[in-house]
Amino acid sequence: MGVYLVSISAEEWFGGDEDGWGETSAALNAELAKRGTAPYEPVPEGADFVRGSGQSFEEKLIPSMDGFTALCEAHLEREEIETVCGWTVMVPISLEEDIWLPVSSSYTDETMVAGAPQVLGIAERLAAVVELPAEVPEMCDNLDLTMWFMGGAAKELAAARPGPWAEDLDSTFYVALHLRAAQHSLRRGCPIAFS
Repeated sequence: MGVYLVSISAEEWFGGDEDGWGETSAALNAELAKRGTAPYEPVPEGADFVRGSGQSFEEKLIPSMDGFTALCEAHLEREEIETVCGWTVMVPISLEEDIWLPVSSSYTDETMVAGAPQVLGIAERLAAVVELPAEVPEMCDNLDLTMWFMGGAAKELAAARPGPWAEDLDSTFYVALHLRAAQHSLRRGCPIAFS
């Protein structure tokens, strides 16, 4: 078990069953309507899944987040920390401010929705701080990023090419996780959520 960060298909997003996100999607669109913004409609799924294609996103949150939290506190404003560390669902639309919905999730009593463009901007700044190497997987499907960091490839690269990113691989994992999740959300037009 554990906590995962996953992409949500259009079918799941509008689903009304216990595993669907129908209540969240309806509450988000109602809040967007109050703000005079168009409803969010995720892009329908395309072709069948092909590993390495970047069509889905699933990563497991294994390491401690303490170092990542400290990194955020050292380099971000309070509002930015709330955005990058506090969201429950990220959607591929620009949101001037995070949206709190009175909908419970697996881990919280409320759902905080952040815009992927905002999360991406913050994650890019953090990636620059740690000098995230180009070798970090980009098209992450089923635990590709998790396995790169936890399976030894990151440690091997850190030994061969040390730098700020290699000083705390757990923190760098979360920088990469937020960066790749936001990129995926925008590329595929889909929500990303903790599950």
